[in-house]
Amino acid sequence: MVRRFAALLLILALGAVFLPLFLAYHPDTSLNPTALYYAERTAQDLGAANIVTAIVVTYRGLDTLGEVTVLFLSAAIVGLVLARDRLTPRPHTRVPAGELLTTGSRLLAPLIMLLGVYIFSNGHLTPGGGFQGGAVIASGVLLLLLADPERRFGHRIIGFIESLSGVAYVLIGLAGLYYAGGFLDNRILPTGQVGQLFSAGAIPLIYSLIGLKVGSEFSSILADLSETEEL
Repeated sequence: MVRRFAALLLILALGAVFLPLFLAYHPDTSLNPTALYYAERTAQDLGAANIVTAIVVTYRGLDTLGEVTVLFLSAAIVGLVLARDRLTPRPHTRVPAGELLTTGSRLLAPLIMLLGVYIFSNGHLTPGGGFQGGAVIASGVLLLLLADPERRFGHRIIGFIESLSGVAYVLIGLAGLYYAGGFLDNRILPTGQVGQLFSAGAIPLIYSLIGLKVGSEFSSILADLSETEEL
């Protein structure tokens, strides 16, 4: 009874906080100056057909670096917390995967990873990008782990890919400071023609590095969890 009463009080308190915000909300009838600049000048300045991609990778690229760093720290913490369990194996039994899942994973996992590469390599043209493509690649790793619970992935290889892509990402950002107009400025490479695969300057390269970094970090988390799972 006390818990229900406390939950009710919490809901009422949250309602009291958000109700004034809801009542005072009025949708904008026009874009603010910053958003208007992005909408009108992004394609012309950066050569990217996907305006969201251009904003995330260039105009607020430093924020994206922070987001990738948070994901890296999450993967590192999971690895550190579960490291002791990997070093002290305990007896357990695993339920074997069915033949359908095992056979299907051999066909679907490469296609899923190929789709992830397509998503982040075309992020400057179509919806998607490095985070989405990396997550798709990690889902292929998850399928392989479900099909073969005893499978082990090389943590050194995953760590090498993650570290290499992260260092390259920062170096490209610094190159933007030196050769162009700011950190992660994509105009260190020719912007090309809007809508073409080889366009938007360094954005496809940047998003490819983000996709590899995100995919390797998610894969590392999945591998750590798989190696310490007890069934």
